[in-house]
Amino acid sequence: MSHTTPPADRGDIAVSVQGVHKQFGDLVAVKDLDIDIRAGEFFSMLGPSGSGKTTVLRMIAGFEEPTAGRILLHGTDVTSAAPFDREVNTVFQDYALFPHLSIAENVAYGLKVRGVGKAERAKLVGESLEQVQLSHVAERRPSQLSGGQRQRIALARALILRPKVLLLDEPLGALDKQLREQMQFELKQIQREVGITFVFVTHDQEEALTLSDRVAVFNGGKIEQVGSPREVYEYPQTEFVAKFLGVTNLLKGDDAHRILGDAAPHSVRPERVALADPTAPVEAGTIAVPGNIVEAVYAGAHTRYLVEAEGGFRFISEQQNTQAPSTATGIGRGDAVSLRFSRDHAVAVPNAA
Repeated sequence: MSHTTPPADRGDIAVSVQGVHKQFGDLVAVKDLDIDIRAGEFFSMLGPSGSGKTTVLRMIAGFEEPTAGRILLHGTDVTSAAPFDREVNTVFQDYALFPHLSIAENVAYGLKVRGVGKAERAKLVGESLEQVQLSHVAERRPSQLSGGQRQRIALARALILRPKVLLLDEPLGALDKQLREQMQFELKQIQREVGITFVFVTHDQEEALTLSDRVAVFNGGKIEQVGSPREVYEYPQTEFVAKFLGVTNLLKGDDAHRILGDAAPHSVRPERVALADPTAPVEAGTIAVPGNIVEAVYAGAHTRYLVEAEGGFRFISEQQNTQAPSTATGIGRGDAVSLRFSRDHAVAVPNAA
C-alpha cells in the first residue's frame, strides 16, 4: 500500500524544480533534485541546517542559479531570469523592513517601484494592512513594532504585489515560542484567504506539520520523502525521516525480530506506547514487552518515559497528563511496567539502513 501523495497534473504546477544540482566550489549543496509544487498549496521544505532547503528556495527566487537543471514557474523556464523578472516574492527571517520609512511606506514600496499611482497605492496599502490587522500602525516606524507585528508587515509588503508564489525563509525563526505558535495560525489563515502558493523553509518539525499541505524532508542536499504531514509522520520511508520528524522507537534486526516477530525496520511513535501493570491481561493484537523505567521527564501536557525492555532495547513512551493534578499518581524510576502497543502501530520503514 502506497502512502505517498500522487503527483498533480502539469497544468496545476506552480513551481517545478527539474534535475537541479547546485555546487559551491567543492561543496555539493543540492543533488539532482526534482520537486513539483502545486498551485495554491502551502508547501514546506523541512530539514536540518545545511540540508539544502534554503539553497533551493534561493534558486526559485533567482538569488542563486543552478549548476545544472532548470526551474519553471507556472510552466515558464526562469532558470536564468533575474529575481525581478519572476512572479515571486520573498519574506526573510529578519523581515528586511526599511527603518527610515513608515509602515505604510514600507508596504507601498514595491508598488511605487512599479509605478503604481498614489491613489491606487494608498487603497492597496489600506487593504493589505487591514488583511494583517495592522491598519492602526500605518504611520509608525518598524522600530516601534513588536516582532510579530514586523513579521506581519513583511508579509503584507510581499503580498501586496500579488506574486504567484510567495517564498518564506524561516520567517518565524526570530519569534518567541508563544508568538510563533500564534503566527502559525495567522499565516495559514492568510494563505487560505489569498490563495497564493506558499513555499516555506523551516528546520522546525512541529511548524512544518502544523502549517503544510505537503512537506518535503531534506537531508544532505536530497529529499528523503514528500507527502502530507500525516504521511511523513505516520509512514516514514527512511530512518532519517522517522527520527527527524518527532521522536520514534526504531526497531531493527534482532530487536525487531524479538519484539515484533519480523526483523525488518519498524517505527513505533512514543505516544502509541502505553505503560501497563505487568500483571494486566494482554488484549488480542497487542504487543506486550516487560521492562523497567529508567527515567521519567515531566513536560506539562505529557510525561515522557525511558523504559529498558527485556533484551536491552530502550523504548520511549509518552503519556498525556489527563488526570487532575491532585489525583495523578506518578510512576517513576525503577518501576516495573509492561509496554503495550497495537501491532498495527509498528509501521514498516522500507528504506531504513
